[in-house]
Amino acid sequence: MTRPQVQVGTGPETIRVLKAALVDGILPHTYVSAGALVHMETVSGDLATGAADEDAPLPVSASPLNPAALAGLLAEHAHVFRVRTRKGENGPEMFEEEVTPPREILSSVLAGKTWPNVPPLRGVIGAPVLRRDGTLLQRPGYDPATGLYLAARVDLPEVPEQPTAEQVCKAREFLLGRFLRDFPWSSAADRANYLALLATPILRHYTRSLTPFAVIDATMPASGKTILTGGPGMLYGQRVLPWTYSEEELRKTITAVLAQQVGCVVFDNLAEGTVIDSAILAQLVTGGVWSDRQLGSSRTVATINDRLWMATGNNLQVGGDMASRTVRVHLDPNMPRPEQRDQSGFGIPHLDQWITVPANQLTVLWHLLVLVLDWTRNGAPRAAGMSMRQFTPWAQALGGFLAHHHVPGFLANAEEVRGVDEDETRWRAFLSCWHDRHAGREMTAADLRRDGEPDHTGGDTFDAWDGQFITTHTGKLPNPLALGRLLTGQVGRWRGPYVIRAGKNDRGDRNVFWVERHDG
Repeated sequence: MTRPQVQVGTGPETIRVLKAALVDGILPHTYVSAGALVHMETVSGDLATGAADEDAPLPVSASPLNPAALAGLLAEHAHVFRVRTRKGENGPEMFEEEVTPPREILSSVLAGKTWPNVPPLRGVIGAPVLRRDGTLLQRPGYDPATGLYLAARVDLPEVPEQPTAEQVCKAREFLLGRFLRDFPWSSAADRANYLALLATPILRHYTRSLTPFAVIDATMPASGKTILTGGPGMLYGQRVLPWTYSEEELRKTITAVLAQQVGCVVFDNLAEGTVIDSAILAQLVTGGVWSDRQLGSSRTVATINDRLWMATGNNLQVGGDMASRTVRVHLDPNMPRPEQRDQSGFGIPHLDQWITVPANQLTVLWHLLVLVLDWTRNGAPRAAGMSMRQFTPWAQALGGFLAHHHVPGFLANAEEVRGVDEDETRWRAFLSCWHDRHAGREMTAADLRRDGEPDHTGGDTFDAWDGQFITTHTGKLPNPLALGRLLTGQVGRWRGPYVIRAGKNDRGDRNVFWVERHDG
């Protein structure tokens, strides 16, 4: 195939000619993202993952064009030349000399932010998704209607836009009767929540909704939680990360992983009993766009947050604002060594190995898409009565999807999630003890702090608060100033039936606090 001809000349002329050639589409698989040109390319090497807890990257990458990359692509896809003169037998003669434009010229070409007619790239996905009109994006490659590029991890046969009743029945039987049958779900809610999470990447573009954080935990190791996170991870591409207890490190991790093309991010194997209470994480899941300073640069980058974020561990807890931003999937095998269960009667024996086979991943995805398309064919009914703060559109859409397929229990364990909210529990215990001791009496922070001091007289220690007095993050009793700040930050915040109120003393020179209880 003849390569397009691009004649260059002086520096300014070369800049104009190359910019016009890029706008005209001289380079295949080139798009614009956030004002910068990117090139889709296949990532060489063996990308097959051997386990559900390993990274599963997508087979392509949207690489930003820099001068070196542009030079290579021009050499591969175009004939860039300038006209030179040389001595010939009959005098001077003209000839074409193929050239690579200088680096500074290529930098100038790429410096602009406006690229008319270059198709926009809004994301790279690893599995089919519903377009906003309800049709299924399932053909690999670039989709002009959405600006998404489908780089499927498995070669999926075309899914019918209108599945038959038999196909729908088989899909339900496979997913519920085989694939998810033998997990030790703590309740029906845990199975329903997981199926909703499994379908979320397919429906997120269609529902235009934020997605809550997902905690998949268990009472015992080897209960199957890693297989559950590996399910969506292997279908949509995943990055597995260690948990960090530093907010600054967590912020850097989020910024770095959002620059990669994966559909799921898993914080794997948190320490037993870890409390997930992060302002950074709460900000992440409640925002459609993540903005942060680019690592190693002073430039701020903004990235669409289109990922499914998950964490795994044993007996995890959530605290602070994360309690209302989290969907929990809890497993309870109720036995000392879950890995020794007899699997001879399982729907899919040795599921941890089965799910790593691409053909089996295709089977899961195919049946899931059949259920999704059957839901949309029937009008995509929503669960109108469901509410989940910023995630209400997600809850209503997935609730409707599950109800359509007769899967009960979705989000029915929301109260249990709040029940494992460590922050909620300790504040409620503190306010309960405070109310029992002093009812609605107004007290300064100093008065309350003196009351909370254990009595060491007589050689024995007596704690009238029975260890329920609120402490700092280091486990120590706060001084009066710190206690006053803690109480001020909790004024008006309900903890079960208890709430802190604040005012001024009779002289008007000190803050006073008291606890009210309203059982109704």
